[in-house]
Amino acid sequence: MSRLPVVTILGRPNVGKSTLVNRILQRKAAVVDEQPGVTRDRREFDADWLGNRFLLIDTGGWELNPDEELTMNIREQAEIAVGGADLVIFVADATSAVVDDDQGVARLLLRSGVPFLFVANKVDGPRQEESLEHLWGLGLGEPIAVSAKHGRGTGDFLDELVDALPVFEDEESEESDIARLAIIGRPNVGKSTLLNQLAGTDRVLVSEVPGTTRDPINLVVDLDGEPFEIIDTAGIKRRTKIKDDVEFYAVIRARESLRRADVALLVVDGTRGATHQEQRLAEEIADSGAGLIVLLNKWDIITDEEREHTEDSVADRLAFVSWAPVLRMAAKTGSRVHRLPSAIRAVLENRRHRIPTGELNRLIRQWQQAHPPPVRKGKRPRIIYASQAETEPPSFVLFLRGGDIGEDYLRYLENRLREEYDFMGTPLRLTARRRHNRR
Repeated sequence: MSRLPVVTILGRPNVGKSTLVNRILQRKAAVVDEQPGVTRDRREFDADWLGNRFLLIDTGGWELNPDEELTMNIREQAEIAVGGADLVIFVADATSAVVDDDQGVARLLLRSGVPFLFVANKVDGPRQEESLEHLWGLGLGEPIAVSAKHGRGTGDFLDELVDALPVFEDEESEESDIARLAIIGRPNVGKSTLLNQLAGTDRVLVSEVPGTTRDPINLVVDLDGEPFEIIDTAGIKRRTKIKDDVEFYAVIRARESLRRADVALLVVDGTRGATHQEQRLAEEIADSGAGLIVLLNKWDIITDEEREHTEDSVADRLAFVSWAPVLRMAAKTGSRVHRLPSAIRAVLENRRHRIPTGELNRLIRQWQQAHPPPVRKGKRPRIIYASQAETEPPSFVLFLRGGDIGEDYLRYLENRLREEYDFMGTPLRLTARRRHNRR
């Protein structure tokens, strides 16, 4: 299997890079907003044009003289993306004058030696297409006129893009399913720091500013010799705390990432402990069917009193997911992070466990005899048959005769299953169905 060519989108803030990404992908994948600087990290997408596949990277806006540490980090991330690209798409704004940032990007490209295409965006009609002389001064040749918002000229642009892509010879490799891990948590608890620690590089921005990560960041990393796809999501906030459309769509994408995950890593700030928000996040993770590992971060910098408070809060707030392993660690220094891969593998194995039908029914009969379902509305239900319908997560169907069995009895059976088998780290789903006699 050959590797995909890497195409990086580059340009100063607010020239329409993310809009062009969405146009290429033909879906709303990148966050787009009128305010500059919405895209802050490198985002990677699998793209395709007429059967030609490539990896598309959306970068934050490049600025010549960043005046803040976060903006400086965005510039560094963009420059790293150029260094790893097979082709760069430089996007300029056709409707505004050339500024120092545009000239800085042009010099960066010419120094890098990486092949590039020069795109003039926001060309919505013939009049604007005839007024691109100011962009020739960048010394990059004639720009390709497009309107990413309306689609004008993008077909021809994509034809030029695939023509410029390098062709890689096939490399023999075995395809395998890679487990997906979603890093979930409130804003500013150390999710991106954890991803950078696992990746062994500054892959995503780390800042004291809450909400730095707005888009899910996908990355394949090697943990103890095994590849995993890790998704660093935006901090999920309560709906009442979502201030604008950018945050709203970022939260939606974070939840979509959770639904695709095999295991969720719920990061808790050890200096504050588990709050109502962690409780809600754990509920969403359990409902999604993903495995769960709770990570108590910043364990190296907190006092004994803070540690006791955090552990008590986890035991209280997250009691309903007491089946989830809890690891104490420090993402910034890497302390105890080495324990994570083995915990992930254990959770993945437990999610795939299947109980033979005969064995399951024997146990259900024993538990039912020892503790029969309570009488409801004058009827005592009886489980006459049980089967495991699915794995990932393990899901069981109970066929009943009589009345309804009730959620409390389902919890009783779940607890018995967990005592009998190692289902650490995975939710269990038990569904009751009433079976009627045929006449």
